[in-house]
Amino acid sequence: MKRKYLSTAIAAIAAVVMSVLVIPAAQAAGVNAAFTKVSDWGSGFEGKVTVTNGTTSSISTWSVALDFPSGYTISSSWDATRTSSGQTHTFTPPSWAGPLAPGASVTFGFNGSPGNFPGIAACRLNGGSCSGGGGGGTVPGAPGGLSGTSTSSSVSLSWSAVSGATSYNVYRNGTKVGSPTGMSYTDSGLSASTSYSYQVSASNSAGEGAKSGSISVTTQAGGGGGGTGSRKAAPYLYMGWGNPPSPATVMNATGVKWFTMAFILSSGGCNPAWDGSRPLQGSADATAISAIRAAGGDIVPSIGGWSGNKLGPNCSTPEALAGAYQTVINAYNLKAIDIDIENSDEFESEVVQDRILNALKIVKQNNPGIQTILTFGTSTTGPNYWGSRLIERSAALGANIDIFTLMPFDFGSANIYNDTVGASEGLKNKLKATFGWTDAQAYAHQGISGMNGLSDQQELTTTATWQNITNWAKSKSLGRLAFWSVNRDRGCAGGGVVSNCSGIAQPDWEFTRIAAGF
Repeated sequence: MKRKYLSTAIAAIAAVVMSVLVIPAAQAAGVNAAFTKVSDWGSGFEGKVTVTNGTTSSISTWSVALDFPSGYTISSSWDATRTSSGQTHTFTPPSWAGPLAPGASVTFGFNGSPGNFPGIAACRLNGGSCSGGGGGGTVPGAPGGLSGTSTSSSVSLSWSAVSGATSYNVYRNGTKVGSPTGMSYTDSGLSASTSYSYQVSASNSAGEGAKSGSISVTTQAGGGGGGTGSRKAAPYLYMGWGNPPSPATVMNATGVKWFTMAFILSSGGCNPAWDGSRPLQGSADATAISAIRAAGGDIVPSIGGWSGNKLGPNCSTPEALAGAYQTVINAYNLKAIDIDIENSDEFESEVVQDRILNALKIVKQNNPGIQTILTFGTSTTGPNYWGSRLIERSAALGANIDIFTLMPFDFGSANIYNDTVGASEGLKNKLKATFGWTDAQAYAHQGISGMNGLSDQQELTTTATWQNITNWAKSKSLGRLAFWSVNRDRGCAGGGVVSNCSGIAQPDWEFTRIAAGF
């Protein structure tokens, strides 16, 4: 009898507990939105989104934001009010719609172009995640139709769209080098006459699918021209310091075509400006760039440097930093950018190093064919700990950096030629070990940025020494040669280390003339 009463009591208690803890399935389901591609006819597509109220209460309104892959647009929509900003299209209930009842669903649709729509890149319902948005719960299949064409320094790939994919992953020789949202990618900064193996996979919210079959693409024979990724002499020109010369005068006297323009800094927060104060347009810098281009040349901006307020620490995310870089790229329609990462607030910060690398990865994805350069200090035997980390993280993050440039000076060196070569050979070995490159590939991805005349530590680089350094760099087919600076490329024997001359006896513009032969 006692056992029966006890069992009955336990059952009664359990019933009460279950009535408290069991949540109706409809309430647990919440509110979700799911995208479906209704049809695709090659030049366009029709999409549909279903919003379902899985709660036990009516919903007075809702908002669905859809991020489209790059290159895709909406031409018309129905059964919802639509606003668009860039690649983001936001839908809200039409004016005639009433509250969405518990368990009820509504749909809206749209037509877009072009065809072969790969799926929604991202979906947000009421600011949160869309259940079922994007690629759904199944990873996409392997892409087909992978093919490639080449120049001497780049490979352009294309492939067929994969249903349910929101992005793709490009692998070169087994290492991920890009994550485009469309069905094409340009891998730049490569060595001439070199064979590369490529595979592509597709991804969505459920994960990454299988890789495609591999193809081999061989870059064309190289030349001495000025295309992106080719060898460039680009000495520094600084319009805010050191009695800056007329760039056209220097170009006519030396034959140099490219300049590295210094320095882009933060004008407050994540806003780029020359020296942190001169605007990108309407400044002496913009005038100089126009003059250089009118004379048949071009420029690469140096973003960073030793002193001043840097963008790297001031831009809070890689996306924000990439946006600042993009502002500079758009201002001058650039073919290359140089990130001079030498001060401890950038170079000796893991957070900022990674932020810069991730930002440059975004820049490469958004600007096919652009060349990205990192310039940093070194020891006499190659990159130090922080330089080595920068290289290793660039590989791990798939940043796809084109040129790693060393600044081989301020060692207190008695033989700047030997120490420049030693540092460069150390960089070559580090690049080979990190990326699996050959000697020729590693040399093609590195550069030298020296200091003409007397350095800050009174090291001496004569014009004869600079000629030897240039000859060595040319013999190894390095990707870049620069020096600090054209402003100082004027003679002033016994002048010490000053801003407008080299501190040694020399013909004006002689270091620039020698570099132009690179």
